[in-house]
Amino acid sequence: MLTDVLYATTEEGVKHAVIDVTNPAFAVSATDAELAVMEEQYILEAERQQKFPAAPPAALREALRNSMLGRGVLAATGTFLDGMSTYLLKLGPENLGTEAGPIDRRIAASFPAFTARLRLQDMARLLADGLELCGTDEPQRTMLLVNIGGGPASDSWNALIVLACRLRARLPPERAKLLADGRVVIAVMDLDRHGPAFGGRAIEALCADGAPLSGWHIAFRHCRYEWSDTGQLREALEELRAGEARCGISSEGGLFEYGSDVEIVSNLSALHAGTAGDAIVVGSVTREGRPVSVSLIGNRVATRPRTIEAFRVLAGQAGWMVQEVVERPFSYNVRLVKV
Repeated sequence: MLTDVLYATTEEGVKHAVIDVTNPAFAVSATDAELAVMEEQYILEAERQQKFPAAPPAALREALRNSMLGRGVLAATGTFLDGMSTYLLKLGPENLGTEAGPIDRRIAASFPAFTARLRLQDMARLLADGLELCGTDEPQRTMLLVNIGGGPASDSWNALIVLACRLRARLPPERAKLLADGRVVIAVMDLDRHGPAFGGRAIEALCADGAPLSGWHIAFRHCRYEWSDTGQLREALEELRAGEARCGISSEGGLFEYGSDVEIVSNLSALHAGTAGDAIVVGSVTREGRPVSVSLIGNRVATRPRTIEAFRVLAGQAGWMVQEVVERPFSYNVRLVKV
């Protein structure tokens, strides 16, 4: 099993590890029973901190301002955690690099960060499963991964890594190579440019000789997109010829967590109309419950907790059905198919 870690740089020239969920350096696991114990401990500690703060608010804010991860958390107050900050949370404390300080490693080792790493693994698996159902035996058909609010789009490239591992395991080398030679496009729909810029460099690293996606031909595109304007999405899908592609759409920590009911339905409706009949959607839905209500990070950002039943209704209004649900402490990680 590969344990070598690849790296890519941000626009500012900062080097970060490229997450590969099949690599033991990044993979995490926990049984339901273990997660339940961790969740209860997190809730108890969070409630204790809220009742008896360990440090005055001003001192805490200063510590966060001097922290690589803390700055992102502070900037997210009342809005959303940006793509690169979310990505760094999923690296794990041991992969943060030399620029990280003690508070960064403490944040990265926290229960919310651990579940964010689980969420990425869930997204990669749900997306890879769905893409296999879309017909990997059609190498002439473009594989299109549309990532809404995805920042670096790590769920998209990790789905491809998972898919590549499966193809190599079950197909003769020449057949696996034929499928890898097919055209793959990752299209990130995001207002921010910094996350997608890193994502493009991560894809270059992953496609290099000897890397997990060596031999794959992947085009990486960034489309500036505000999900309140679905006209942009419809135009992008048409330009990408999504109606002809085997299409996997994802939004990890994005649309289904921060979007309003109207925004979710309008985006899903546009995706339904602009993609082939076998298209799939995966995403994370902020879950109502005690872990979210006491989360110090969660309470800073403007997520919209929902029940899975409420989300099913929204998906159904846009012509989608929830095919699979993975229940996690902070989210429901879901895959949708067309009705």
